[in-house]
This record gives sequence, C-alpha cells and structure tokens, in this order.
Amino acid sequence: MPKIKVLVADDHTILRDGICALLALVGDMEVVGEAANGLEAIEKVRELSPDVVLMDVAMPVMGGLEATRRIRAEFPDTKVLALTQYDEKEYVFPIIEAGASGFVTKTSASSELAYGIRAVHRGESFLSPPVARVLVENYRQAAGLKDKRDPYEQLTEREREVLKLTAEGYTTQEIAETLIVSPKTVEGHKATLMAKLGIHNRVELVKYALRRGIVQL
Repeated sequence: MPKIKVLVADDHTILRDGICALLALVGDMEVVGEAANGLEAIEKVRELSPDVVLMDVAMPVMGGLEATRRIRAEFPDTKVLALTQYDEKEYVFPIIEAGASGFVTKTSASSELAYGIRAVHRGESFLSPPVARVLVENYRQAAGLKDKRDPYEQLTEREREVLKLTAEGYTTQEIAETLIVSPKTVEGHKATLMAKLGIHNRVELVKYALRRGIVQL
C-alpha cells in the first residue's frame, strides 16, 4: 500500500525536525518535504504533490491561513491538517473556513497526530480534543444552550443526514453525490456536527450513531 505523502510546514526548525522524526517512525507515512512559511508550502505542494500538508497557522512571509486557502483552491486533492499551539476560536474557525480538514495542537501526542493525518487523508475531519471543546463551547454560547440539553436535537436535518451516511461507511464523495452538494459542503457539515456532539473522529461518530439507534449493526 502506498505511503501517505506528508509535507510539514512550520517556521520553527526544531519543531519541524521533531515532527519529521516522529512521522519517520510511522510505517504508513512518508515526509516528502518541508516548508518554513506559507508561500514555500504552496511551492512545495506544486512540486511534490503531497497527500496531506501539516500546516502551522502562524508563519512569516505568508501565514497558514492564506496558504491553506490557496492550496485548497489550486490543489483540491491535497488535504490540510492545521497545526498550532493555539486552540482559541479566533484561530480555529478561520483555518477551518479556509479549507483545512482538521486541527491539532502542538501539544498533541504523536499517536493523535498520526491519526489526524490518516483521517484527513481518508477524506474525513479531525479535531483534537481541546479544539473540539472550543467549538462546542462556542456553539453553546451562540445558541444559548445549557449543558443538560441533548446536543443531537441541535443538529440540522442536513447534519443528521451526513451523520447517518458517515456512520454507515459512506465516503465524503459518496455523501456529496447522494445529497447533491459539494464535498467541501459535506466536510463543513461533518465538522460542525462533530463539534456540536463533542465527537473527535469517525470511530466515536459510529459509536454515537449506534448508541442513538441511528444505524444498526
């Protein structure tokens, strides 16, 4: 099976070297290149065609936000997993809106980082627990919800459809074709519903759907 080609974009050399060393130990991944800023990341994507870009948000010359927006527009097959030391909503929402498929913090464990890369490579969304909490809290504040209320009741009809289809094993592309929307729209619904439910990956999503009786074994 071909390895997942990863491009690591971070302006801190020591951290970038550490991430590359960690990923070198993961059997199904290969670091094909490195970038020290957003502009360089775009150039490396054009040159190396990575499957996933691990993108730092705050970088000189061009930040990760603009780089993500351009990469997703020019290279739609390349996924972006945002990486930052910040988990405040001021950083989370813009990078997701720019097209990132997931968000992990620099304090994440190496296993979580690898899982996130695999998830976005499969076309899924991934949020590290601190980021998911930020999204859930923001949603609760915006909707005026109390913790005791059932988050499922706050899902839109379309979000429930995406939840059910995802739990049944459909890919993002298949869901997009079924609902007659774009894959990006599906990813947006998926990220929002996972944030509302406090779910961090597809495994948890399937377990939740089974508990709710949304899908059957």
